[in-house]
Amino acid sequence: MTSTIQRARIHCFDFPRDRVIGDSQISSSEVWIGALELFDSEGCSGLGFFQSLSMPLPDASFVSNLFEQLCFKNMKNRTPESLIHQLTRPRGGNIQALPYHLDQAIDQALWDLAAKRAQQPLYQYFGGTVNKLKAYGSGVCFHMTDKEVFDFYSAATKHNFSGYKVKVGHPDIARDIARLQLVTDAVGKSPLLMIDANEAWSPKEAIRRIRAFEAAGFPIYWIEDPILRHDTKGLIEIKTALKDTYINAGEYLNLSGKKTLVENDAADIINIHGDFSGAQKIAWLCAEKGISISLGNTPMELGAHIASAIPETIYTEHSMLNWDDIVAKPFEIEDGHIVLPDTPGHGLMLCESAIQDLAPSISESR
Repeated sequence: MTSTIQRARIHCFDFPRDRVIGDSQISSSEVWIGALELFDSEGCSGLGFFQSLSMPLPDASFVSNLFEQLCFKNMKNRTPESLIHQLTRPRGGNIQALPYHLDQAIDQALWDLAAKRAQQPLYQYFGGTVNKLKAYGSGVCFHMTDKEVFDFYSAATKHNFSGYKVKVGHPDIARDIARLQLVTDAVGKSPLLMIDANEAWSPKEAIRRIRAFEAAGFPIYWIEDPILRHDTKGLIEIKTALKDTYINAGEYLNLSGKKTLVENDAADIINIHGDFSGAQKIAWLCAEKGISISLGNTPMELGAHIASAIPETIYTEHSMLNWDDIVAKPFEIEDGHIVLPDTPGHGLMLCESAIQDLAPSISESR
């Protein structure tokens, strides 16, 4: 008899970040991250992660109750393989994202469990063939002091990244230019320079800023989310005006929104994150149009597994965040690449000492 999902366990972690991270819209000084474990009837487990940036996560019992009512009753006694391949019919009230990115945690845990049951590393289970993925260094640095920025990017050069991303979008353009100078002083002029405005500008202001950055001696490889996410016409205007700078967009859009960008040729690069099943779908659309993909931050960089299976992926983001304090062995960085383990599943396990010291609440569903 095939082993099926029988129980789940949720951990909610709360601890300080090792630096203040953020962008032109938000800042965060605490790690509020949760872990979802799914167990089959033979005791094999899959692990996924959910999080909050703006406020602490609720107690694990609250999240567990939410998970039970909205999700677990439809997962119990099913195989992870049947769930990851299941096609659902999006209608009415079932078109909704779960809070705290719980939907991504479920997706990650199911794929992890399925790959473990198949005795394959997750990247191979996805169809990937390489276990080293090209990464760029990212400081998520908008609210850091000048010294903190210089010290962070200087330290990041030990990883030999071929590109670095900088948060921009300050009301004072001189401040953005000074920040680009700081990072360039730290990493040198050889690596590619990416910027992320997090929707700070209008289309005309985005064009003006990029041209000002270039005039100041900073060629920009890509600009990420320069304007409001649904302004497809504005993205096309920017893309047309800036011949030498790629437009990276889609981070804040669901699958349908990303599809709109692809169909309208509104971006050069589509940004995906930790939704593995959704990533496969948008990757197929991008392949049809010859559009590149970048993988944004995913917890503990586990998204690098899906990047291995998507030929259109040109870069994965690595922000060197201390949320990996909750796992026993984070992925290594080698010569500017994230190295994936060749163990079954995604290779991440919760750290027992972190569970004891950093997880104030744990709850189980059966």
